[in-house]
Amino acid sequence: MSHDSRTALRICPLCEATCGLTLTIEGTTVTGARGDRDDIFSRGFICPKGASFGGLDADPDRLRVPLVRGEDGELREAAWGEAFDLIAARIPDLVKAHGPQAVGVVLGNPNVHTMAGALYPPLLLGALRTRNVFTASTLDQMPKHVSSGLLFGDAHAIPVPDLDRTGHLLLIGANPLESNGSLCTAPDFPGRLKALRRRGGTLTVIDPRRTRTARLADRHVAIRPGADALLLAALAHTLIDEKLADPGPLAEHLEGLDELAAALAEFTPKAVAAACDVDADTITAIARELAAAPTAAVYGRIGSCTVEHGTLASWLVDVLNILTGNLDRPGGALFPLSATARAPRAAEPGTRNAAPGKGFALGRWSSRVSGHPEAKGELPIAALAEEIDTPGEDRIRALVVIAANPVLSAPDGDRLDAALADGLDFMVSVDPYLNETSRRADVVLPPPPPSQSAHFDFAFNGFAVHNQVRYTRAAVPLEDGRMDESEIHARLILAVSGLHGAPPSAVDDLAVDTALTRAGAPKELAAGLTGESGPERRLDLMLRLGPYGLTLEQLLAHPHGIDLGPLKPRLTEVLRTRSGRIELLPDPIAADLPRLRRALGDRPAPLVLVGRRHLRSNNSWMHNVGSLTGGSNVCTLQIHPDDAARLGLADGDTARIESSGGGIEAPAEITDTVRSGVVSLPHGWGHSRPGTRMSVAAAHPGANVNQLLDGTLLDPLSGTAVLNAIPVSVTPAH
Repeated sequence: MSHDSRTALRICPLCEATCGLTLTIEGTTVTGARGDRDDIFSRGFICPKGASFGGLDADPDRLRVPLVRGEDGELREAAWGEAFDLIAARIPDLVKAHGPQAVGVVLGNPNVHTMAGALYPPLLLGALRTRNVFTASTLDQMPKHVSSGLLFGDAHAIPVPDLDRTGHLLLIGANPLESNGSLCTAPDFPGRLKALRRRGGTLTVIDPRRTRTARLADRHVAIRPGADALLLAALAHTLIDEKLADPGPLAEHLEGLDELAAALAEFTPKAVAAACDVDADTITAIARELAAAPTAAVYGRIGSCTVEHGTLASWLVDVLNILTGNLDRPGGALFPLSATARAPRAAEPGTRNAAPGKGFALGRWSSRVSGHPEAKGELPIAALAEEIDTPGEDRIRALVVIAANPVLSAPDGDRLDAALADGLDFMVSVDPYLNETSRRADVVLPPPPPSQSAHFDFAFNGFAVHNQVRYTRAAVPLEDGRMDESEIHARLILAVSGLHGAPPSAVDDLAVDTALTRAGAPKELAAGLTGESGPERRLDLMLRLGPYGLTLEQLLAHPHGIDLGPLKPRLTEVLRTRSGRIELLPDPIAADLPRLRRALGDRPAPLVLVGRRHLRSNNSWMHNVGSLTGGSNVCTLQIHPDDAARLGLADGDTARIESSGGGIEAPAEITDTVRSGVVSLPHGWGHSRPGTRMSVAAAHPGANVNQLLDGTLLDPLSGTAVLNAIPVSVTPAH
């Protein structure tokens, strides 16, 4: 270490595990990253993404200054003032001429990995008053939000497995050894699973691929892709039919248990076995093991969400936790309580039940073209292209895209790309890269690299397997010519709302005032808030109003975090249904079950496609880091040896894959880690379009798996695109 070297702490923003890092910094350059051994949550764990922090931070392809499209149609560098002047001149006029629905907003996955991405988009949506909101949720976890909303009355009330205390963990459609966990924030997920095994616990993995996670399991069930809800329904049926269901103390909080039994009557293990390609005895054994375990948790993720019955599968995961009495108890599935959560609600006076809440509603409005119902205030991102390129009143004419690359991440990127190029009057991207989507923007606003930003995990602390709180300030000063990400967002809000020229602090002041009003707190509290910036003042307020009564000063005094204790039962604080009880068989779920019953008679396609996760990647936004290329982080078509032999494919051959949306080509990787009848391609590739500035990604472009989809197949309750169990044909490329 040179004489001008120093270290700084930083919470890793590159996946949901939120590990603590110790950065080595020379001057203003991050030259190394290791796990922070004193971090109260991650205890020194680090993965390849975290170790590559310096490479991502210093990526020479990251944009340094705004880009503005000139009269010649080309993007050129511009001053910050010019960029915001242009936004202020265009978007308010478009809204005035065509109404608020003329503007669409797209929010990508990286937003939940930054403070600005958590704090400011809600204010932007409030300023624009548009209902045309699209996020990465309808490519991922929206089914879980919808099922939680219907069961518990709150779409954000998502129980997580109590990994450190459970005795039996059933994973379906999840591969946390590659993903590091999702909707379950758990640094060192591999170590936690190994600890489960060491203490005599059981791990069951249901997945059509023999993933790294599956190889750890006591039992791996290679289910037919897309049959997750059928298998889960049969497990629930078995618990009820064999009188193994025992909700325990949950019983007094349940509505609809008898109706549930009737609704699941047809989903016997024998009835679902053929559709799942899992024998009835195995299904029965899994159900009995769940019931017999002293503590157990069922956890499903993206593989069970991005299928035709994704919401039903997500609902059934919690039904199983409820029927076995494992919801809201240590060792089961519990609701985390983050330091910035709203204050817990009291029980109904004189009872142990929750007070009635507002409940959760679907379909409060619908998309203009295809009539897709909203879910959690969002429309399906698969419908974005048609909302731009279909003429008519309220057509989207302007788009604000924040940390999103839907040309690669959403179905039928070719159509969306054409819509962005030819169907918009104006587009703004907030993005550090000129990627496949931002290249179509009229203004690109680049946030600084993560070392120059403070970090707090507003979203992921709400899914953490242990209650804790950590905050890290920027590790290095903001570089000359850069603008802090929070200021970018604040100025964007002012520009679109007709307040261009007002100080960015006005946005934070308004947010503080609104938060105090909603909490019924005295306005004088604002004067006592500390912090060096608007976001820090807002964080300080949220901590003070939160369930632990903390302050920003306390966080700063504990640079490795504050341990807030293990997860605790808190169901009555969480429930916001109109009945104040868990509504076990909500009407939208009951109405969708006949569709699942019809699936009992479906005949599987000869070959179906599933996705896969890479430990050294995170969707499309980390493919430009040289140290993360190669190894297993490659875009290949995994195919079983029997299928390869039948199709005439050898390892390394170029395969042609075709489906409803089109065709792509990828190298064949012959492996028995996928079951026969299944092929697998990773998500987020396809960096071959001209006009981008991502040299490493362009050198390893891969194939865009989402171009195989035409965007018409969605889970009807959540609007989530069906990305798994897609029928495909595969042939040798010529």
